[in-house]
Amino acid sequence: MSVGWHRVSDVEPDLFTAAAEDRQEKDPASSPLAVRMRPRTLDEVVGQQHLLRPGSPLRRLVGEGQGGPAGPSSVFLWGPPGIGKTTLAYVVSKATNKRFVELSAITAGVKEVRAVIDGARRAMGGHGKETVLFLDEIHRFSKAQQDSLLPAVENRWVTLIAATTENPYFSVISPLLSRSLLLTLEPLTDDDLRALLRRALTEERGLGGAVTLPEDAEDHLLRIAGGDARRALTALEAGAGAALAKGEAEITLQTLEESVDRAAVTYDRAGDQHYDVASALIKSIRGSDVDAALHYLARMIEAGEDPRFIARRLMISASEDIGLADPHALQIAVSAAQAVAMIGFPEAALTLSHATIALALAPKSNAATTAIGAALEDVRKGHAGPVPPHLRDGHYKGAAKLGHAQGYVYPHDLPEGIAAQQYAPDALTDREYYTPTRHGAEARYADAVEWTRKHLGRKRS
Repeated sequence: MSVGWHRVSDVEPDLFTAAAEDRQEKDPASSPLAVRMRPRTLDEVVGQQHLLRPGSPLRRLVGEGQGGPAGPSSVFLWGPPGIGKTTLAYVVSKATNKRFVELSAITAGVKEVRAVIDGARRAMGGHGKETVLFLDEIHRFSKAQQDSLLPAVENRWVTLIAATTENPYFSVISPLLSRSLLLTLEPLTDDDLRALLRRALTEERGLGGAVTLPEDAEDHLLRIAGGDARRALTALEAGAGAALAKGEAEITLQTLEESVDRAAVTYDRAGDQHYDVASALIKSIRGSDVDAALHYLARMIEAGEDPRFIARRLMISASEDIGLADPHALQIAVSAAQAVAMIGFPEAALTLSHATIALALAPKSNAATTAIGAALEDVRKGHAGPVPPHLRDGHYKGAAKLGHAQGYVYPHDLPEGIAAQQYAPDALTDREYYTPTRHGAEARYADAVEWTRKHLGRKRS
């Protein structure tokens, strides 16, 4: 049984949980293949090598290279499902000599968080034992629940490992994020998944060489996995079970298709894969080639691609490549995504075709894309500065004494509805991020930008 892994609900020994874990150790086959193949050390982790270099926060959490006054920081693990967030926490729990407590934001609340913190302080004071808290799905915590973690993280009563699939800058409170390191997990590559599958085929804790996986079946398995390690191992286990039930020592493509209920698509000799076809779809839409776009859409549909993935790509395309040249493009893409989520395949193919044709034939502009890119670049370079005093919030007692909102001109009080006053910080008063094209409907936005900048008294750059 794993040493040091605690769940906050285990106030008293849980005989049922203990018995289940004991059974898994004595009979590994009783656990899913994805569980059996969890890495036992950081060196067994596939992918994420940018987070596993010597001296990295994760290495220090398991006690490697630790020493001196600088202890390991709390960390946020951010990335999509199935790429190793929980796995990394599991490895830390097996390798560290610290107390390791697991919570899920789906089921836990402030009461459970405070219980962990109280236990951590007692362990620190009584035995000098440090506590690592793994909090899964932290984005599901409310602001108040996240606030309850602040004292413990700030004073290092616990070292927090928090996992999230949502952008932490939107889903996590700033004080908690500023006291931690944000580690972004990268999608697993085909090579990463291929190494994992081959390990699972041969190792005793996996399939122990009971079956083999030919190249065409392996390629198909990688396609349907979509970068998700759990999905890859689950499909492999299903294929292996089907092959052994038929008395076969090889997981053929046909057996794999039958076991996971998804047909393989014959890709051309260039060997283009999941992300290549998705890229070609978007670039064909960008290039206004409606026929090529429909071809790549058909290939994705026939390969059994998740229709929600396709719909997400179309929504991104609507803003990235069309923008205000056709303001209705994003509405069409969003409506398509909503419809796809409700109806699914096969009918979703009609909705995706509808949206793809509309986007491919729409006038194109990337002005919105380049505008936010330029603004973000300035912010990341430190070009910001304080908000001008007259724009600051003046709705609280004492704001007027600070000069906040004083001298602000209300645009609706003026005949033309525009007030020539400073809006940007001092360092950015002459910066122009949005450069509209005159393609399609964006022509009227180009006229509007020219008129408003003139009436704001902005100097031409």
